[in-house]
Amino acid sequence: MKRFPDAHKPGYAAYSKLSLAIYDTLVLGLSNRFIWRCPSEFLTALYNRNLSADHLDVGVGTGFFLDKATFPVSSPKITLMDPNEACLEKAASRIARYEPNKIRADALVPWLRQLGSFRSIGINYLLHCLPGTMTEKSVLFDHLKPHLAEDGTLFGATILQGNVSRTALARKLMRIYNGKGIFSNENDTRESLELELSRRFKNVDIEMMGCVALFSANQPI
Repeated sequence: MKRFPDAHKPGYAAYSKLSLAIYDTLVLGLSNRFIWRCPSEFLTALYNRNLSADHLDVGVGTGFFLDKATFPVSSPKITLMDPNEACLEKAASRIARYEPNKIRADALVPWLRQLGSFRSIGINYLLHCLPGTMTEKSVLFDHLKPHLAEDGTLFGATILQGNVSRTALARKLMRIYNGKGIFSNENDTRESLELELSRRFKNVDIEMMGCVALFSANQPI
């Protein structure tokens, strides 16, 4: 299998140095609050509740939440994983004080064994960018399970469609993003997310905020 399959690129190729420069303001500021109706402080709180001293973040964006959140120790061990070099560099630079490890890899391709084990794995705003149905993209969970410590927690957030509450602007923007391949969430529902997580973890918690599902899962099956 190719390390970076072409079919996966639309979901992350849009994030250039230029787009990342305005990402925090446009997406984490305006879109989260007024379109998706999940202000970013709720996502920061999700990180605060679930971060460990040994953390892997997959699909790192600009590193905003790792920068804003509070770790349980002063010097956490952080690994960043993303197929987009611009995202890796942006996030790593932002949290340079933690000296993060960088791994350039596609989350849907089997992970390297030597990646190690982590007590927390974050996949914030990743699932809705991955191609395929929720069942197809949930291979991600199978790839990460061997790297989640027995007492570890998987957590993240994803933008859903289905029967979740969405503003007219949210529906329009999702159509545009899905048309361009930036999003692939036309069939993503809370029910499908809960089903796929419950197949792999004993404890699953999902909270809806606007059209965003904030989730955590532990005790791998």
